[in-house]
Amino acid sequence: MYQDSQSSRDARIRAQVRNDRLQLLFRQSFFSVFGSVLAASMLSWICWERLNHSLISGWLSLVGGSASLRLVMLTAYFRVPEATRTPERWETTYWITLILSAGIWGCGALALMQAGDLLTQTLVLLFTVGMSVSAVSCYSAYRSMTLVAIALVLLPSSVWLLFQPQTAQLGMAVASLIFAGFVASATRKLSQSMERAFRLGREMEHAHRIADHAAQTDELTGVKNRRAFFHLAERTYDTCKRSRLPLCALMLDIDHFKRINDCHGHQAGDDVLRQIGRVICESAREGDVCGRLGGEEFALLLANTSIEAAHVIAEQLRQAIADITCRHDEGVTASLGVAAMGKADADVNGLLGLADKALFRAKASGRNQTALA
Repeated sequence: MYQDSQSSRDARIRAQVRNDRLQLLFRQSFFSVFGSVLAASMLSWICWERLNHSLISGWLSLVGGSASLRLVMLTAYFRVPEATRTPERWETTYWITLILSAGIWGCGALALMQAGDLLTQTLVLLFTVGMSVSAVSCYSAYRSMTLVAIALVLLPSSVWLLFQPQTAQLGMAVASLIFAGFVASATRKLSQSMERAFRLGREMEHAHRIADHAAQTDELTGVKNRRAFFHLAERTYDTCKRSRLPLCALMLDIDHFKRINDCHGHQAGDDVLRQIGRVICESAREGDVCGRLGGEEFALLLANTSIEAAHVIAEQLRQAIADITCRHDEGVTASLGVAAMGKADADVNGLLGLADKALFRAKASGRNQTALA
């Protein structure tokens, strides 16, 4: 059972980490889109007098078109509901736009590189190296995307330079390839570090939820403990009072619980408490607050509920408790008191006090019944 739970937890954390990586990728992508257009524009401006204007204009048009496509994708991602921003839906789309954009940049750089001007070739290579550096920062959550972007942008020009006759061209090609090798190694370490950071964050978040739940939950019965119950009850009371919604309190006490402990042992008593806690949790509706106040005493706060409806709920709960099958031969019953919030009530303690008085009447009248305040 524990192994199944651990496996389920690990699978959930892996899915959350994957979503975290995707969100980071899309948040960083606005910089990569604008950076791509800006770099192409600056390179074209610097080399405008040295290159064919039609070539530059055509390349800039393709860069702008791919950037617009990526902006449409980014806008669509951030406009859809967060629940639909899943890796299964968006990773493939991102890959397509990335390959298209990086391919256009790399092919355009290669076309500009062939101008036969060493200065132009140096400038083009310098800009492709700069684009490669930006790829590391923009796609750091995905190592594969970083490497593909660098390969598409940098390698065409670098490989072309390898086969040129001048020593300077060969030196630039070797330097860019060495740089690419160092970047490939660095991206692996960076990607692993980010993966660990995302996972550690999610594990800490999961541990915090477990600790927070444990701090608020009665370990034996599964309902809220006394402190957590009153904290939520006060908020519910204030909300209903402010919104003028009906609110009812229900106090529950197990009949002859001491006799169960004395005659059958504390394990039998714990079993009774555990089963009653399960019944209460199953009976509670969304918005209800239920807790164990101590010993065999429980309380429920029923928001937006009339006294008549609360009486029906109390009777259903009393009957469900009477149907519990226990280890000992004796049956289990409970007495309940129900009270409705009135205008004179100052706080939730006053409302619970009225329900407690009704509970006392139910026990005094023979137990295993519900009394109304």
